[in-house]
Amino acid sequence: MSLFKARDWWSAVLGEKEEFDQGCLCLADVDNTGNGQGDGAQAADLLLEVHLRDPILQVEVGKFVSGTEMLHLAVLHSRKLCIYSVSGTLGNVEHGNQYQIKLMYEHNLQRTACNMTYGPFGGVKGRDLICIQSMDGMLMVFEQESYAFGRFLPGSLLPGPLAYSSRTDSFITVSSCQQVESYKYQVLAFATDADKRQETEQQKLGSGKRLVVDWTLNIGEQALDICIVSFNQSASSVFVLGERNFFCLKDNGQIRFMKKLDCSPSCFLPYCSVSEGTVNTLIGNHNNMLHIYQDVTLKWATQLPHVPVAVRVGCLHDLKGVIVTLSDDGHLQCSYLGTDPSLFQAPKVESRELNYDELDTELKELQKIIKDVNKSQGVWPMTEREDDLKISAMVSSNFDSVSQATDVEVGTDLVPSVTVKITLQNQVALQKIKLSVYVQPPLVLTCDQFTFEFMAPEMTRTVGFSVYLKGSYTPPELEGNAVVSYSRPTDRNPDGIPRVTQCKFRLPLKLVCLPGQPSKTASHKLTIETNKSPVSLLSLFPGFASQSEDDQVNVMGFHFLGGSRVTLLASKTSQRYRIQSEQFEDLWLITNELIIRLQEYFEKQGIKDFACSFSGSMPLQEYFELIDHHFEFRINGEKLEELLSERAVQFRAIQRRLLTRFKDKTPAPLQHLDTLLDGTYKQVIALADAVEENQDNLFQSFTRLKSATHLVILLIGLWQKLSADQMAILEAAFLPLQQDTPELGWEETVDAAISHLLKTCLSKNSKEQALNLSSQLSMPKDTSRLKKHITLLCDRLAKGGRLCLSTDAVAPQTMVMPGGCATIPESDLEERSMEQDSTELFTNHKHLIVETPRAEVSPLQGVSE
Repeated sequence: MSLFKARDWWSAVLGEKEEFDQGCLCLADVDNTGNGQGDGAQAADLLLEVHLRDPILQVEVGKFVSGTEMLHLAVLHSRKLCIYSVSGTLGNVEHGNQYQIKLMYEHNLQRTACNMTYGPFGGVKGRDLICIQSMDGMLMVFEQESYAFGRFLPGSLLPGPLAYSSRTDSFITVSSCQQVESYKYQVLAFATDADKRQETEQQKLGSGKRLVVDWTLNIGEQALDICIVSFNQSASSVFVLGERNFFCLKDNGQIRFMKKLDCSPSCFLPYCSVSEGTVNTLIGNHNNMLHIYQDVTLKWATQLPHVPVAVRVGCLHDLKGVIVTLSDDGHLQCSYLGTDPSLFQAPKVESRELNYDELDTELKELQKIIKDVNKSQGVWPMTEREDDLKISAMVSSNFDSVSQATDVEVGTDLVPSVTVKITLQNQVALQKIKLSVYVQPPLVLTCDQFTFEFMAPEMTRTVGFSVYLKGSYTPPELEGNAVVSYSRPTDRNPDGIPRVTQCKFRLPLKLVCLPGQPSKTASHKLTIETNKSPVSLLSLFPGFASQSEDDQVNVMGFHFLGGSRVTLLASKTSQRYRIQSEQFEDLWLITNELIIRLQEYFEKQGIKDFACSFSGSMPLQEYFELIDHHFEFRINGEKLEELLSERAVQFRAIQRRLLTRFKDKTPAPLQHLDTLLDGTYKQVIALADAVEENQDNLFQSFTRLKSATHLVILLIGLWQKLSADQMAILEAAFLPLQQDTPELGWEETVDAAISHLLKTCLSKNSKEQALNLSSQLSMPKDTSRLKKHITLLCDRLAKGGRLCLSTDAVAPQTMVMPGGCATIPESDLEERSMEQDSTELFTNHKHLIVETPRAEVSPLQGVSE
């Protein structure tokens, strides 16, 4: 048990599906035995249970029957007050004592009751009177068996907590105006009768005195409860529990002290402290905690198994200071404060001599085992995770019969949609399953979020949605990703261990592209070489051309829904394919689709040594134009936002000047301020529209830039025959962001990543490796540095540099320049400014090393600084 948990002494669950609040708990000697407990009673015994027909609002124990000072039980219903006598009879059998409840009298109420309080109103001796507050703010006083009078509280809207102070003979409540109000009993007794409330004001003045409040205090929040505590016969304190604070007031309403609470309180109980002049307070909150304060000082904090709505302190079975708490769902617990003693004793350590040589050998063997395991299967065991939940995706081979595309921006008459079905198969019970699906914009989904609260073992769930093209430009990828997050409950963690799994699916090319007329001329051309005989384009792209007589289609046209066209040509004599288009970024999807379909075609033929290559010049100049175009939109966005901020400041300044003129008692001419305000308003609206339009253009430009970046990475991989790991490094460096943000843009992020590669794994000497890297990124003034670094990266790869990941910290080797390689000036790497604009790309414990093959590599062609 934790040090700060309440020690459970006795507990029970009351009722079935019932609700309780602070008025449902009372601790008293209700059977008048004089010792606070029944003779022979056990702590787990239920002494008495009676079913009353009406709901119970509050229970209290006091001297409510005339002619006797014995304690009786008062039960408040919504329309009735009942007084009962509880008595016990000694039992003669093993069942124990018997308890009975007897109705002494009852009062039928004319108004709906809210709460009640009791005490010796007016200073009476030997008996208690009861005051009930109705829902409409009326105080009804009962002198035991008879009704005394009723008074309406002035300005009452909603009833608040009610308490009685015997020392000042006053009723204290908190009104709906968030004020603590005190009313003298004598003032209530002699005020106007509540039955005459509907009379006119003159009749009121003639029939009695007006009800005047004794004192008020504004606490600025609603109150949950009020309690009166007396230090001695000469002083008492009024404690008020608010929603965020609790207050201690003097008899006259002055604040003695207050305490701001860290958590939302649920109940409280002040009681006299052992230290003279101080008061202890128990405060329960909604975090299942019970705090004990001495005035404003926190003395103890203990954790409860529930949120208490009522708390009392009493003496049970000669155990003093038992804390009794009740939750809203009926958990009753008797507990006390304390901690468990530490019974653990450390065992004696047998002293023996250690053989350090054997320990070193054992440590090396264990480290080798750990290293081998990390290399082979990683740190986390993936098989168990995959067995929990299997996710699969199936893309329909045909379009939807009725297209689901809505609000499209494409110029074509009908935009097709395709259905994708995601199937979840679980082996064990799972909970809180959330499926999220993502595709590259401007592709959109009809539904991208699916939630399941619980899945039983061996259960299968299938969800479906449609995908279509919404924008008037081409997406950078046709690959979608489905991610499932879920919790797997265990014996130690019933809430479940959070886990994530995912699967990818590929959308068909015909979703964004239609058959088109081939074009003989184009501004941008690429040639992909293979090591196998050319394949008929009809076999690779069925549905994009009509079958010819010789079944050898060597030219094919593609028309994207956004409007651009791409032509694919297959050589009849050589093993080459040419892709050409008017836009450089449009080459990417067809080039990637061609390579994927060629690989799938030869795999079906059983050919495993198929390979593609690229020997042409790297199209860096076309790529740099897209970078400049994207960066220009970022610059324009900053300028427009700055202008919009200036016009907004001007607009508010004119508003202040006009408001001053309008408030002036002496009329003065506006001096065309209204005309200036109208003109400024139109400028603000126009600039806001321009900012939105620039943001849309920036998003489209970034999408086109990502397509071109994918193409450049693919060409570099084919050119240098990079492995999958090396391609992953290039993708991490060139595609670090899903979208641009005002704080972080694509240019500075990629520049920092490429600079890191050039200074580490692609460095020429130790001087470059020693350069420090800055951790701050900011928007550059232009793109010249980025373009120079991309050129240097290609040049280093052309000279034999290779990117490899290894768990061993191996220092980069000195690069050997192959003969015939023309070098590019690299003075930029030696500038100090580069030290300030770079950052690290990889933050794991792996290191990048460079392999230097001895075979000569073809020089970089068509690349200029």
